[in-house]
Amino acid sequence: MKNSPNADLSASFALKTGLALTISMAFLTSAANAQTLKLRVADSFPVGHYVAKYATKYWMSEVTRLTNQGVEFEYYPAEQLGKARDMLSLVQTGVADVAYVAPAYISDKLPLSAVVELPFGFASSCIGTKAYWRMATDGGVLVKRELAPLGVRVLFALMLPPNQVVLAKARFDGIKSLEGMKIRTSGGAKELMLRKLKAVPIQVAAPELHEAMSRGTIDGMLIPLSSLPPYELEKLSKVATMGENFGSFIITYAISEARWKTLPEKVQKAMIEAGKDTTERACRLVEEDDFQIMEKVKTAGMTLVKLSPNDKQLVNAVSLSVGREWAEALDKRGKPGTEVLRAFEDLLK
Repeated sequence: MKNSPNADLSASFALKTGLALTISMAFLTSAANAQTLKLRVADSFPVGHYVAKYATKYWMSEVTRLTNQGVEFEYYPAEQLGKARDMLSLVQTGVADVAYVAPAYISDKLPLSAVVELPFGFASSCIGTKAYWRMATDGGVLVKRELAPLGVRVLFALMLPPNQVVLAKARFDGIKSLEGMKIRTSGGAKELMLRKLKAVPIQVAAPELHEAMSRGTIDGMLIPLSSLPPYELEKLSKVATMGENFGSFIITYAISEARWKTLPEKVQKAMIEAGKDTTERACRLVEEDDFQIMEKVKTAGMTLVKLSPNDKQLVNAVSLSVGREWAEALDKRGKPGTEVLRAFEDLLK
């Protein structure tokens, strides 16, 4: 039985309509994909590191959410795009859109930012983080004096808990035990502090610490206790101080101003909002983890000790002199060290 002319017309119309809808949907999908902004994020932290969990991945997810999936990220952890000390260059050259920049690793380029890593009396991550954030955003002194001239802007930041002395040897008889020891430092003013304590400072990036400790290249390190488990350093360490402040370490993620200016306004707003939220969240979570970390390193066999009153007095005196000398040295180089130091001290009050 032959189809009627009307049936043929209906079938033809349905076919064309279906084809048109398919093409239309494909076009819309293609257009949506074309509008999705893809950005590369790079850092040096191992997979599973708490910084990635509390800050990096959270910030990326928040930006994606706030832009209604308008931004997608390609994340390159564990130095996949470059060494920790090369991250600033990766951002400036466009190899990465956003990267982890540690002032301590590039003190020649970010000397003023190291002010927040001086061995001050504050004992929590959030106190230091909030002070740095105010200096490094919204026209703060570090923006004017250092970040803007380098053509970068900070998107979010985290001050690690204060450094402790961590040693491979089981015996610790106070600060005098450090004399002659090769102690790892992340650089900056902490090197000056170690020299004043008659130790031998050796600059080693965190990803290289396990090897340095294993081979005996260093006898110990200045590092937050929270940074031991991610690198399995508690297995190589025997004793550590607790509740002290031998300086700290600021983590920042930055983007170049050139790249920033190419971003749509809604993306910029999302990054600013996500950055503030991430900064506040990360330091809070790090502080909440402190007790658990202490229990974990003790379970691994480490002994945690507190300094004697005399040692505390010595460390405090050394800390004050380090701050002054750090500022004066920068002043002599034409850098506003004293200005930045005073700004940081005022924010800690």
